Formats: sequence, structure tokens, C-alpha cells
Amino acid sequence: MLELRPTCATCADGVFGNVCPNCGGGFTARPIRPSKDWKNGNFLGKYPASTTVKHRRADLAAHAELAAAVGATPPEKR
Repeated sequence: MLELRPTCATCADGVFGNVCPNCGGGFTARPIRPSKDWKNGNFLGKYPASTTVKHRRADLAAHAELAAAVGATPPEKR
């Protein structure tokens, strides 16, 4: 699952042009995880939100090719 942090906005919008280097989809705000276990144990009590900032390198040349191929298509239609 993508862990998009506030400090990642510059790369998500600028460097990557809203094209995910892993899947080619668009970036979106992190989903809100419920505090109560409504279904299947997927809640904050079992999977707490992380506060660790993660820096992951991306191959910018390979990403430029991917972005050129899919970047003109809106994320919801990719």
C-alpha cells in the first residue's frame, strides 16, 4: 500500500507528475483507517498509522518513459 506523506507532495505532483512509479496509477490522499473494527480486523488498533518518513529511490529515466506512456490519461481511466 502506498504510504503518501505530506513531505511527498513535491515528488508526487512535480517529479512524478501524478504517475505512480510502481503501478502507473495516480496518487491520492491516504485513506482514513477507522478506529473501530468494522470488518476483518482492518483498523487503527491492529494496524496503527506509522510516523516514520520513508524515502524510496526511483529510476527517473524509467519513470519518464512510463509517464510519457500513461501521463496524458486521467488517473481514474488508467
